[in-house]
Amino acid sequence: MNIRAHDMPLLASLKVMLDERNITRAAARLGISQPALSAQLARLRDIFKDQLLTPAASGKGMVLTPRGNELKEPLRLALQNLQDVIGAPAGFDPKKSDRTFTIGANDNATAIVGSRLVAFSRRDGLSGIRFAFRSIDLMKLAGQLEAGDLDVALVSKDAVPSGMPSQPLLDERFMMAQRKDHPRGLRRPTMREYSHLEHIIVSGEGGGFRGFIDDVLARDGLTRCVAVSVQHYSVVPLLLQSTDLVCTLPQRFLNRYRDVLQSLPLPFNTRPFTLHATWHARFDNDRGHQWLRQQLKDCATG
Repeated sequence: MNIRAHDMPLLASLKVMLDERNITRAAARLGISQPALSAQLARLRDIFKDQLLTPAASGKGMVLTPRGNELKEPLRLALQNLQDVIGAPAGFDPKKSDRTFTIGANDNATAIVGSRLVAFSRRDGLSGIRFAFRSIDLMKLAGQLEAGDLDVALVSKDAVPSGMPSQPLLDERFMMAQRKDHPRGLRRPTMREYSHLEHIIVSGEGGGFRGFIDDVLARDGLTRCVAVSVQHYSVVPLLLQSTDLVCTLPQRFLNRYRDVLQSLPLPFNTRPFTLHATWHARFDNDRGHQWLRQQLKDCATG
């Protein structure tokens, strides 16, 4: 039998012809012309090396050859199985799954959302599911999501790759952090004092000494001294505790260090910051991915 991939749709036409035993009715049912269906029948006869259907002696309709009659039931079952595969979405049972989800996030997002995700999964007895947290290179993020290297990434709204779906997880605001017993005291800094302090900056790409805060200061003709640039949030508390440096950090991050750090309102309004989960659109209807996105949302808001 010589059947090629592009011939597979002919099998659906064959089933209808075997059912109807009439080319005119079969063509109408398939929504194609009678000559087009006759051409398909010619190709099917060549594939199966059999006439499959022949004109009835009465001149009305057609009769099945022994081979055509033999094919009728297996063909019905095969097409029904194919329909079941297409129509039934892949299931996902988190209690039985051994799937690994790879999440792109900086250490702050991992600590805030990722830690709760892991804790909730352990609490619910989902011992088969594994989570891999990876740092993000924003320049490569779209490609990583498209290639499936990351299932989801936790980023700010303006970092969501163009055209990719996303959902907001949580809103965040920034505060100025300093060590306890800092010589400047607990008063809210003025714009000028803030610009004169020595700062630590968290640079996700590594090595940067400028951020959105500097754009805010520049609008008032001010600059600040950034003395230290780090790539990870987790090292900032250690640096703050042992120096008189300050750092502008997310409030939720600072809440974990209340015992050793002081947080103060900034002397200016900053743009809202919303953490988003983003993914490639091909995972929109993936049941496991839907479960992951809902878990992330629950962890962020719970």
